[in-house]
Amino acid sequence: MVQSISELTTTQVLEAVNAIIDVLGTPETNAQIDALSAFHKNDHQTVKRLASTNLSDNYVKSLGYLGGALKLTPNTDTILAESARAAAEFAKERTLKKLGAAIAAALN
Repeated sequence: MVQSISELTTTQVLEAVNAIIDVLGTPETNAQIDALSAFHKNDHQTVKRLASTNLSDNYVKSLGYLGGALKLTPNTDTILAESARAAAEFAKERTLKKLGAAIAAALN
C-alpha cells in the first residue's frame, strides 16, 4: 500500500536521501566536493547555486534536488524521484568511463 504524503516521516525521507547519496559515492570534482559539503551543512541554497552553474553534472544536480525533499511537501515524492534519476545517470556515466578505460587498457 502506498502511503499518502501526510504519512511520510522525516526518518523515511532521510533513509531515501541516504540511499541516493550512497549511489552518488565519492565526489570527483571540486564542484561535487563543494556541493556535498554544503549539503551536509544544510546549506541547500549553495547546493542549488552549484547545480545551476554546473548544468551537465548529474552528481551536483542530484544533490540540488535533495534539500527540497527534507521539507516534506506534496512534492517530496517528485523531488526524490528526480534526485534518484540524476544519481542513477551519474552512476551510469561513472561506470561507462571506468569500463572504457578498462577496455582501452586491455586492448593496448
